[in-house]
Amino acid sequence: MSDASNLAKRVRDRLGDTTEDRLGKALSDLLENPLVTGAIGRAFDAREKASQAQEVAMGALNIPSSTDIERLTRRLRTVSQRLEGIEDAVARLERSFASSPLDQRLAAIEQRLEVVGRALERLADAERPAAGASPGASKEKPASAKRSKADAKAKR
Repeated sequence: MSDASNLAKRVRDRLGDTTEDRLGKALSDLLENPLVTGAIGRAFDAREKASQAQEVAMGALNIPSSTDIERLTRRLRTVSQRLEGIEDAVARLERSFASSPLDQRLAAIEQRLEVVGRALERLADAERPAAGASPGASKEKPASAKRSKADAKAKR
């Protein structure tokens, strides 16, 4: 069987080589023929004219062509990319405004003012006369009067 398979393989190789050579030679002869090349050129021209006529007809019927749809798709992608860029910029602005150093500093100042205010209240409570003492015994003004004057000065 090996002799038969070898023989079949050799025949196939020989026929294949000669067939390919013959086919290649026939195609090159056809392409060199001016009549065939002219016919191929006219076929391509006819195809182009048919395509243009189809676009004109579709335009007259107000039906978009594949070229119109591709153009619209490209524009839509461009708008989408620009919109994403705008969204990213807005998000960056929101982040910068949300955690600005000014807000942090103001919060820290407010906390410090609360601490100072509590300390002043404790001092004022300590300076108030005891409940049993007479109000006229002390020459100093009550702490509440001092606070109201200090508040009035701060408001100016």
